Amino acid sequence: MSKTSDPREAREGAAQVLTFLLGEEVYAMDIRTVREIIQVGPMTAVPLMPGFVRGVINLRGAVVPVIDLQARFGRAAARLGKKSCIVIFDGRHDGEPVELGLLVDAVSEVIDIAAADIEPPPAFGGGVRRDFIRGMGKVGGRFVIILEPGRALDVEEMATLCERAQDEALA
Repeated sequence: MSKTSDPREAREGAAQVLTFLLGEEVYAMDIRTVREIIQVGPMTAVPLMPGFVRGVINLRGAVVPVIDLQARFGRAAARLGKKSCIVIFDGRHDGEPVELGLLVDAVSEVIDIAAADIEPPPAFGGGVRRDFIRGMGKVGGRFVIILEPGRALDVEEMATLCERAQDEALA
């Protein structure tokens, strides 16, 4: 029938996401996984890491790896610009919480996307592995790519890729 006018009901099926830019594309991730957003500052390069590991930063005394999402998605490394920033993401490794920094071109806004406005990821094409995408959110006549952080930012998989890069460099 018609959509409800009760704002509480409308929010129940909604996904609250942080939207950000990678190149010209708008991506989103569940806001509950985002700890904070910081300016890009000095990063220390770590030898023998895959190209998507941009380096590490010192975040209030903690060493936080910074993942270049452009490179993680198989594209050229991101170019730093005036609006580039690092989204501090809460991940898990071996069941333990892990902080990761995600280098993005710009952060846009926090929005609600109703469950009815989220389509499954396309079966083909696209610039990102299908399993990295939770869904395609319809927002104002355009699509927002909603990431599945458990896959796109899988710390176990990234650790394996780092180990493989080290083994190849030492061989």
